[in-house]
Amino acid sequence: MTTSWVPGADASGFGADNLPYGVFSRRGADPRVGVRIGGHVLDLAGLLGDREFFAASLNPFMARGSTTWRATRAKVSGMLVGEGSRAEAEPHLVPLDEVVLLPPFEVADYVDFYCSLEHASNVGRMFRPDEEPLKPNWRHLPVGYHGRAGSVVPSGTDIVRPAGQRGTVDGPVFGPSTRLDIEAEIGFVVGTRTSPGRTVPVADFAEHVFGVVLVNDWSARDIQAWEYAPLGPFLGKSFATSVSQWVVPLDALGAARFAGREQEPEPFAYLRRVADWGLDIALEVRLNGEVVSRPPFAAMYWTGDQMLAHLTSNGAPLRTGDLYASGTVSGGRPDQRGSLLELTWGGTEPLRLGDGSARTFLQDGDTVSVTATAPGMAGGTIDLGEVVGTVLPAV
Repeated sequence: MTTSWVPGADASGFGADNLPYGVFSRRGADPRVGVRIGGHVLDLAGLLGDREFFAASLNPFMARGSTTWRATRAKVSGMLVGEGSRAEAEPHLVPLDEVVLLPPFEVADYVDFYCSLEHASNVGRMFRPDEEPLKPNWRHLPVGYHGRAGSVVPSGTDIVRPAGQRGTVDGPVFGPSTRLDIEAEIGFVVGTRTSPGRTVPVADFAEHVFGVVLVNDWSARDIQAWEYAPLGPFLGKSFATSVSQWVVPLDALGAARFAGREQEPEPFAYLRRVADWGLDIALEVRLNGEVVSRPPFAAMYWTGDQMLAHLTSNGAPLRTGDLYASGTVSGGRPDQRGSLLELTWGGTEPLRLGDGSARTFLQDGDTVSVTATAPGMAGGTIDLGEVVGTVLPAV
């Protein structure tokens, strides 16, 4: 087992086999890049001196490519494990309570997929009870839509209840959403760009994707339902998407990898898996501090390499900082559903909380957090951090 000399790191979920990247500042100082180790941030700018770490985002470092990512990770991990580098590295450890965490990367484009078989089937059963739950295309391609990069916000940002048009029995009205929801997801952060017209095969997934973040894709279900036809999600989705402030490198997830879920029918050649990129990540959703769901990312039908291959299959270019999310993560049990839409079955089965209150959808003042863990390369568990947001009244 990898043992770090940093006090408490090994048991924290943020040991030397994790080392997620983030951006931080100290009072009166410029932003810089660091990695989390236990209850500290290791200041990479001060330790390594590379200009990419004297930056307000991870983008300059991510743009350097996978060879640099892996070499840097190996060097930093070795310095945090071997006593021989302790004297060099220890002065650059900063306690977490002395830093302000900043958005970890500049989002170039944002795409949200719809890759959970259980989630898609649940939604189909609720809204199309007289039809097959899945549309004919669903098992042939990862369904997705383009979101707004400018509405992606870091964990801790308050979420103002959106207003919009929604349908009623008396016709459409305009006003605050009454069916505000969450979607617990995993997001993939693109590091290296491609030129227009180039496709990315599934085999090149790890050459372009730097790491993963936790995502809460806030959704106004009533606005979404009215505007959805015929072009799909728009204002019901574009007001806010929250992401965690630590980007976990793909290499930290080696022990979480497995072949992925069986797919039938066999996908087209460009979507056929050539490596194990199913990920055994266990998510947990809390509403006002109470656990309401434990969605398993291992149950996802389409995997991250397939999402990337499909995203670029028409020649659409990648840019450093592109973010694409998995869509709601849901499992086969009722307590594994990653949205209130499913947990309350469209609002018909209110969720009972421990304080005696009930929810169909979010109320003003509610706080939602999504956390996750995965098997670590050293035999323990790594922590993927947290994405949290509190609902404020409509303005």
